[in-house]
Amino acid sequence: MNRREFVHSTAVMGISLFLRPSPLFFIPSNQNKNIPNDQAKEQETREIFTWFIQRTLKEGWASLPIGQCMGKIAALFIGTGYVGGTIEGEGPEVCRVNFTGLDCVTFYENVLCLARISKKGKTSFDEFIQELTFMRYRKGILIDYPSRLHYTSDWIHDNEEKNVVKNITRELGGEDFPVQVSFMSENPGYYLSLREYPEFIKTIAEIEQEINRRKHWYIPREKIKKAQKHLQTGDIIAVATNKKGLDYSHTGLIMQDKKGRIRFLHASSAKDKVLLDTELYKYIKSVKTHIGITVARPLRVMGK
Repeated sequence: MNRREFVHSTAVMGISLFLRPSPLFFIPSNQNKNIPNDQAKEQETREIFTWFIQRTLKEGWASLPIGQCMGKIAALFIGTGYVGGTIEGEGPEVCRVNFTGLDCVTFYENVLCLARISKKGKTSFDEFIQELTFMRYRKGILIDYPSRLHYTSDWIHDNEEKNVVKNITRELGGEDFPVQVSFMSENPGYYLSLREYPEFIKTIAEIEQEINRRKHWYIPREKIKKAQKHLQTGDIIAVATNKKGLDYSHTGLIMQDKKGRIRFLHASSAKDKVLLDTELYKYIKSVKTHIGITVARPLRVMGK
């Protein structure tokens, strides 16, 4: 049974997925016409989550190394539509999750989180949210909008300190990457929460200054072909950009195919879906503003 068939079958049988306390109670998919769109998406996300967990348990993927486990889970997302801004919303910050549409960040976050809870023997949606909160927010604590790790360089730094990933870029011959982020504080109009809570702009600017004081590394685009032989399935790729005020403009995962090619698996806004793209070095060369990559390797989950 594939993911789509599973979601349909749970709707027909009316299986209630009460995986965590929520005001968004279960209503079968064939009755979704009369409920708010956000509720329908949360319901379907829960159904997809359950299917992913069941598939992972059935296939024994949790026993694989973390990167290989991620590769198996990531492949299940192929074909999912690209949707930006799914973790944004009005009001106080909450840890939002949506499997019905992904952007480049939510794609790798969800894959990594699913792999980590599977290897910990956890199977509930509540436990997934707890793990996602731990990864998505500074020091693993959700306080407010600025506590989210908005910049990819900040996400890598914080999750390296939490022993979730290791930045292996320097080991692969990476060079100094002079990061100077400022885009969010200089363009608050692009962000719903900064429009709603302008007092956060100062905090964001202070976080940006802290990021800029750190050391960063990247592998320049002309050196990726040589370096990519050291990459493996599940490695998180942050695509460095020369756009003013930004550090990285895109993210994705490494997938080594049956022929041994190191390919880029990502949620593509250009292709409007999650897809297994060409070899990594070819993808990076295809976009002028892509100047290189930073590599974060997922670490073994404690005890697994």
